[in-house]
Amino acid sequence: MRILDANFNRAREALRVMEEAARFLLDDETITRDIKQLRHDLSSVLSQRPNLTENRDTPGDVGTTIQTESESQRADVVAVVTAACKRLSEALRAMEEYGKLLPKTGGNGPGLATRIEALRYRGYDTEKRLLAKLSPMGVRQWRLCVLLTQSLCRDGDWLRVAQEAIEGGADCLQLREKSLDASELIARAQQLVKLARPRGVSVIVNDRPDIALASGADGVHLGQHDLSCSEVRGMVGRQLIVGVSTSNLDQARRAKEQGADYCGVGPMFPTSTKHKDVIVGPDYLRAFLAWGQLPGVAIGGITPGNVQQLVSVGCRGVAVSSAVCAADDPCALCVTLCGTFDT
Repeated sequence: MRILDANFNRAREALRVMEEAARFLLDDETITRDIKQLRHDLSSVLSQRPNLTENRDTPGDVGTTIQTESESQRADVVAVVTAACKRLSEALRAMEEYGKLLPKTGGNGPGLATRIEALRYRGYDTEKRLLAKLSPMGVRQWRLCVLLTQSLCRDGDWLRVAQEAIEGGADCLQLREKSLDASELIARAQQLVKLARPRGVSVIVNDRPDIALASGADGVHLGQHDLSCSEVRGMVGRQLIVGVSTSNLDQARRAKEQGADYCGVGPMFPTSTKHKDVIVGPDYLRAFLAWGQLPGVAIGGITPGNVQQLVSVGCRGVAVSSAVCAADDPCALCVTLCGTFDT
């Protein structure tokens, strides 16, 4: 009975941590309601055993003073919620197993263990949904994002460029194709996800949150004239990383207010890929880094010949298109670019 009591409390506490994340971090009414219902149903199951607290002996519990170092540290909100989800499943499993030792109560209905088992499976589903929406909140700083456009690649072999970019150290690939129809775009995005995910490389789709979601990509990147970040957040919640192109701090601040996870910062230099009337250059990068509110990748005309100018002002990541796509040896060029950040 002490085991059931301790794990009942542990499960309720875990559910409360999860509920607060769904409610206040995600603003997700459906998941919040489902977690609240799970917490209510757990209490209902344990109401069959109204004498649980009579067996409680907190002062005599030898486990209250035993802690590991990891218990007192959490890296971010995703780690907080992940720990709560694991605590819930462990507590429910302990209740289920020890509940098998108890006789049924209240007639011929299912026993405690069977009812707890059903709750445990609901908990697994809730954990999956909650963490899927939260996981992009822990966006890392990429060193090298390669923007893939078939027309820029030698012989049009965009997939070979993607493969070599990964071999050369790229930790993010962005699919940037303006003219492909939806079926071809999703097929390419799925190919990139299949190629990149086992290597821990992120995949971002340009402009299209629907394609990003359907393909299993990590995120979507938006320009100033695409859907707004707030509109995309309303569509996808926290299921996707959302990046926004910016050329000044007002745009960066607005992106953050609307829920962006990172910013494209540029253009740094003149580029043949995309015409820009104004080249903001390293001065904007310097201001963005001093602002320091979001991760950012410098973009626009970046090559091995000028990337050091950006590194010298504190740049930690760049996005490159034609320099890699059109290279004779994309792998070697990526190695060179990544190596700049190691010096």
